[in-house]
Amino acid sequence: MATRTHHESVATSFPLHQIRVVLLEAVHDRAIDMLSAQGYDVRSANPDDEQQWRDEIRNAHMIGIRSRSQLDDSFFDMAERLWAIGCFCIGTDQVDLHTAASRGIAVFNAPFSNTRSVAEKTIAEIIVLHRKLFDRSAALHRGQWSKSASGAHEIRGRTLGIIGYGRIGSQVSVLAEALGMRVIYYDSANVLPLGNAQRADSFTDVLSQADCITLHVPDTAATRTLIGASELQQMKPGAYLINNARGSVVDVEALAQSIRTGHLGGGAIDVFPKEPTGKTEDFSTPLAGLPNVILTPHVGGSTVEAQSNIAAEVSEKLIRYMNNGSTASAINVPRADLPALHPDHRRVLHFHKNLPGVLGHVHSTIAAHKMNIAASYLQSDAAHGYAILDVDAGTDRSQADAREKSLLDALRAVPETIRVRSIW
Repeated sequence: MATRTHHESVATSFPLHQIRVVLLEAVHDRAIDMLSAQGYDVRSANPDDEQQWRDEIRNAHMIGIRSRSQLDDSFFDMAERLWAIGCFCIGTDQVDLHTAASRGIAVFNAPFSNTRSVAEKTIAEIIVLHRKLFDRSAALHRGQWSKSASGAHEIRGRTLGIIGYGRIGSQVSVLAEALGMRVIYYDSANVLPLGNAQRADSFTDVLSQADCITLHVPDTAATRTLIGASELQQMKPGAYLINNARGSVVDVEALAQSIRTGHLGGGAIDVFPKEPTGKTEDFSTPLAGLPNVILTPHVGGSTVEAQSNIAAEVSEKLIRYMNNGSTASAINVPRADLPALHPDHRRVLHFHKNLPGVLGHVHSTIAAHKMNIAASYLQSDAAHGYAILDVDAGTDRSQADAREKSLLDALRAVPETIRVRSIW
């Protein structure tokens, strides 16, 4: 539970020490420190203790997860007080984003903070695969002295193919070029190259030209089984495949077969189609035991530095949203970057279905409560709208409180309303 701080003595629309944040997985302590410093009640729940997990979720206003938790309809049915979810990782495919948005729950993640860690791991694997260091080390552990240059190569002068030239792929590109590699890449978007990297004309051009291919794409309908038996056959004989992206992107059965037959020279896989939910669950893959294959348990972004940076990035987004209403970096609801709230105003946050006439109804409801709109902001997408209205509450605190309560009740009665709350 959070320690009481000076923030709790400040009059706010909702007592800060009553805002409950529940962390469902092992989030870095920096997040606990930042959220606790706001005066929130920060708690941890063991996902393996179902009763504790359920009890905490029912009373949570914000939750923090990593990649293990799966938040579906049944989760949202329990979490009736929930306003925000912080994904302390890059990916958000573990959350039903549509359901969260339909209930006015904003989802935040950290798309930038662990990119360097993934890029460095990728570069390390490129070198290890080309030198067959994993097999050399394993042999020595078995007491076998296998000193030979056979099959070992420098990466200088060899061609690296990057599929997905976003934040991680572009960093890999710069690092690889600094080590003397020729870099080609393919991205579905028209992304400009860094350094001397060259954009390939097609996905198949990368497959056929690269000595090593690394994948840095999201999990979408277009990328699932992006690399299957046909694509593996198009790769150069003896080439290497690295997947630090998503487990759905590669057909691991086909990859194992390609390595067994000797067509590919090996690979490095960090993500898998089905991953254990905990340390006690057994894991198996057809790639186990194959030569020159590096297997790691989804640790691409798992460095101390990355986890600390992720904790800070996501915590800051949650704090801004809860204290200010800003959704500028949310990934599932309309995005609004809001200024600081004037001390004489009260901010009404209204999530609603994006249908004609809603704003008129909201404005007339505020006018009927004799509250003047000092500033208003609106962002919307095809399905949802997010209206933020700063109203002049007046100088009489008790009258303002009563009008605000009546106003919120009236706004909740608007048929298109999803969620509404106020900040002051």
